[in-house]
Amino acid sequence: MASSGVKKEKPDDLEAQLALLGPRLPYSPPASPLVESEYRVSGWTKLSYLAFYFLCNISLTIYNKLILGQFAYPWLLTALHAGSASLGCYGLLMKGQFTLTKLNYQQNIVLVLFSILFTVNIATSNVSLAMVSIPFHQIMRSTCPVFAVLIYRIRYKRTYSNETYLSLIPVVLGVGLTTYGDYYFTTAGFFLTLLGVILAVIKTVATNRIMTGALALSPLETLLRMSPLAFVQAIICAMLSGELSRFARANPNGPSRMMILALAGNGLLAFMLNVSSFSTNKVAGALTMTVCGNIKQCLTVLLGIVLFGVEVGFLNGLGMFIALVGAAWYSLVELRAKASWAFY
Repeated sequence: MASSGVKKEKPDDLEAQLALLGPRLPYSPPASPLVESEYRVSGWTKLSYLAFYFLCNISLTIYNKLILGQFAYPWLLTALHAGSASLGCYGLLMKGQFTLTKLNYQQNIVLVLFSILFTVNIATSNVSLAMVSIPFHQIMRSTCPVFAVLIYRIRYKRTYSNETYLSLIPVVLGVGLTTYGDYYFTTAGFFLTLLGVILAVIKTVATNRIMTGALALSPLETLLRMSPLAFVQAIICAMLSGELSRFARANPNGPSRMMILALAGNGLLAFMLNVSSFSTNKVAGALTMTVCGNIKQCLTVLLGIVLFGVEVGFLNGLGMFIALVGAAWYSLVELRAKASWAFY
């Protein structure tokens, strides 16, 4: 029997093609017109970046505790970290590891404002710590994932799945229990700490957008362009706060050889952490970075128990368990989201 000769053409529209396939996906991807940058990276690549980021972060924490525990000059330490990042990135630039993008005036202003945001965030955190207890400061910082979601929804109209929102609850709640302690805060301290949390999240999101948005700078170039400005601003803050003069009075003959070696080691670790942090932010996304910040708080407490004999209560231990379970749940949701985007 002869064919009718009529061929049913496949629709050109992608959504129409997907509609013909029927509901085959167990997971519905976020409503976004484009595939988000973190979903273009393989799971193993993202995992390796996150693992190295945690390694650098914890290593610097232990180093500071053991070697620089008495170095009470936060602005000078910030200047050291920014200066180390500047020198390290410049050395890699000279070796041809990356090239500089030609930026216009407006783009350069964006980077200057970004460096100011970096400095203001540190200043706000330092000032607020004098007005609140450390447990209160930590529990406020644990809300960073919540503010990251809000910023993405309000500013970028990006939504996540309901499962993503639910997985953040144990992450935030767990850290709150882990850091549970003597809560004390003044009214000014509360609002300054809240402002510090918001600024920290804005900084994390802005870092991601600089590397994945219109500028699309590499992590090394972003760090090179930002760190010299942050170094100058930190030195100015050290002068205005009296840190520079206090350091000079405490070391009339200059820093000892041991202090120089200790600071050099700190600067090297800080450079590695900064490169890892910026690179991980680009491949994993800002929300994941805020979740990592929460897990880092739990791991820091855990290391304190193992290495320094810190005693914690039942609620603190329960909080660590809840936070880690929440992080595992969040990771599973992210893997499913990536699989859904890969299908598309």
